[in-house]
Amino acid sequence: MPRVSAAFFAMGVVCVLIGMLYGMYMGASETFTLAAAHAHLNLVGWVTMALYGTFYALTRGTMSTRLAWTNFVVSALGVVVMIPALVLFLSSGNDPKFVPPMVAGEILTVLGMLVFGISVLRELVRARPAG
Repeated sequence: MPRVSAAFFAMGVVCVLIGMLYGMYMGASETFTLAAAHAHLNLVGWVTMALYGTFYALTRGTMSTRLAWTNFVVSALGVVVMIPALVLFLSSGNDPKFVPPMVAGEILTVLGMLVFGISVLRELVRARPAG
């Protein structure tokens, strides 16, 4: 497995463990104020990171290492900025001062997906051996 794939999975595991623990806390306390942050952490932090890592593992021989690592850095920063800002926004009663960092994280997350899209398109159009 390429190191970048392992990095995506490592980030995903950290995210899903935090998401699971917080999910357990929400259930036990019956406090669901931060359910949206929990869902985003599990979806963007775990599922998306794991899918990125899987793609790069499957394309290890043809991937652009630079593009893959750019995808990792941008996507990881997106999660690290967006989720805490979303938690602060929701727990503050939707205080607008937390919107700018939340939007910055969202933009990074979308940019990460765009970088991934470039990787996917490169794989789609790459030359393949005859046969």
